[in-house]
Amino acid sequence: MSQCACVASATQQTSALFGGSATAGKSLYDYDVKSIDGKDIKMDKFKGKVLLVINVASACGFTPQYTEMSELYNKYSKDGLEVLAFPCNQFGAQEPGSNSEIKSFAERKGFKGPMFAKTDVNGPNALPLFDFLKGQQGGLLTSDIKWNFTKFLVDRNGNVVKRYGSTTTPRQIESDVKKLI
Repeated sequence: MSQCACVASATQQTSALFGGSATAGKSLYDYDVKSIDGKDIKMDKFKGKVLLVINVASACGFTPQYTEMSELYNKYSKDGLEVLAFPCNQFGAQEPGSNSEIKSFAERKGFKGPMFAKTDVNGPNALPLFDFLKGQQGGLLTSDIKWNFTKFLVDRNGNVVKRYGSTTTPRQIESDVKKLI
């Protein structure tokens, strides 16, 4: 393990023990991610937008939420909402496909929002953006994401204002989205 990785790991472990944030001083807009097509995307592209960030899976009991994600995106995208879908295979191996297969599946479900490359949301290989989101809005008992379709609502200034579990549907979040539009 490199010296940088050791320092980062020690910082994360210390933060986990003492409740601090390894992402202190960072903004959501400081992160880079990969699109589902493999292109580098800077999160500052979404400055001034309301974001609903979701870890998705195509073979999950919550997969029908894609329909409501699409409805929410179609209804409010003109008002500045972006629904960001991050496929993840960490929970029950429910997103086994390639990025192109995942993209095709989402398109068949009618989802037109931004999609990103399949990623981990927990553990040592977690996408740093998700470490940031979890640091801003922890979960029950731990900040780890518990399952597919966990959602983070972000205001126009990049503040993570709320976290929702898998059972909370996009339709149930609509009133919170409307407050931020």
